[in-house]
Amino acid sequence: MKNFLLALIVCTVCINLGYSQDFRGLDKSPLDRVYLPDHFAHDIKFAPERNLPDTLIVRIDYSRPQKKGRVVFDGMVKYNEIWRLGANEATEIKVYKDVKIDGKLLRKGTYTMYALPTEDIWTIVFNKDVDQWGHYSYDENNDVLRVDAHVLHSNAPVEEFTIQFEDSEQGVAVMYIAWDMDRVEIPISY
Repeated sequence: MKNFLLALIVCTVCINLGYSQDFRGLDKSPLDRVYLPDHFAHDIKFAPERNLPDTLIVRIDYSRPQKKGRVVFDGMVKYNEIWRLGANEATEIKVYKDVKIDGKLLRKGTYTMYALPTEDIWTIVFNKDVDQWGHYSYDENNDVLRVDAHVLHSNAPVEEFTIQFEDSEQGVAVMYIAWDMDRVEIPISY
């Protein structure tokens, strides 16, 4: 009887460990959120000694599709066609105070971000029509800002579409957008 109970406990633990490992894996297109300053939500709570601004500057919500061996640019994402910068819902950016993106003013507010990618340049589009699924109802008449970013090619592919900020100096940051072998860098000042 003791051997039976021991075997049952071992089997239960093994099954639970197996399921918990699968559960922690990434979704095919998980929702992500990034902040400027980078790690703002984490640092304000767990590292208050850091010299952070009193308020958040920018927050971006987006979905991260994965490459999974597919051709991304000029494949899944067509050149010279508007793209929602991710998957599912269009990427949204909330700007908590006026900022300059590549030297151009973007006023405080919430916008949808799109891209118009080519092999050499991505035009990043900020559009006032929010809460959009995909890019299917995109209307150029609602654009508030467009900036061009030169494509930098990586040595190794980025598997999951990623947006990230890096604070470079007080009041200046870089927004990185990367997927597969391509990356763009967009300067932001606040």
